[in-house]
Amino acid sequence: MPATASEPVPAFSMIVPFFNEEAVAFRIVHELCRELARLPGSWEAILINDGSTDATARELERAALPWSNCRVLHLPANRGQGAALWHGIQAARAPVLGMMDGDGQNVPADIPALLPLLAGADLVNGIRADRHDSRLRRTMSRIANRVRGRLLRDGVCDAGCALKVFRREVIANLMPVHMLNPFIPAFAVAGGFRVIERAVAHRPRLGGESKYGLRVLLWRPLLDTLAIAWLLRRRPAARAAAVRVVSTEPVMAPAEPSLR
Repeated sequence: MPATASEPVPAFSMIVPFFNEEAVAFRIVHELCRELARLPGSWEAILINDGSTDATARELERAALPWSNCRVLHLPANRGQGAALWHGIQAARAPVLGMMDGDGQNVPADIPALLPLLAGADLVNGIRADRHDSRLRRTMSRIANRVRGRLLRDGVCDAGCALKVFRREVIANLMPVHMLNPFIPAFAVAGGFRVIERAVAHRPRLGGESKYGLRVLLWRPLLDTLAIAWLLRRRPAARAAAVRVVSTEPVMAPAEPSLR
């Protein structure tokens, strides 16, 4: 349901896109909301169903039912993760935003550790220090990170990590691109915002299948990277922004969430 003007603005908005994740959607939302409920301030969770063709829509509505501060947005067709995130960002109302994937590999318990770091930064990007992906996927991600870092000069070592928190001011520097998530740090750095990184947990998929193959992880991001690099180098220079790593120590991923 859309938010109404009479509702109070929350302190934190969490955005999570889902596409054909019926096997995990309910427990991910359940785990996320339990973690957000422990935060000291008010919050909202914006769950985007990106035109799923399975029962993801039903599972998201069922999971959100007990939580009045959950909103489920349904896109009429699959538009891609970038479009889903963009819709979520536009719907978010809080001064601080966060995002993560809906496949269960990000761990909501990391969110409370990232938020305090915004006291000295505008964006905190996760680092998947102990990744639970196939060797091929890790290799493709490593190549993509190197190419992106060389061309965009953002200084971030794991831009592909979906777990991020950032101040609302960063939104003004973003652009709606097909794969938005890995380019958010570059947009922020280009705008002069302070970006830091911190190691976060990463666990195997809790169910379902990966939506990203060789074409999505390499060729499409490469084309987007070339286009964004061209754009960013023609924008007016912003103030210098330092990128630093807060911690690269591997984080032990919690066990699969229980629904009890």
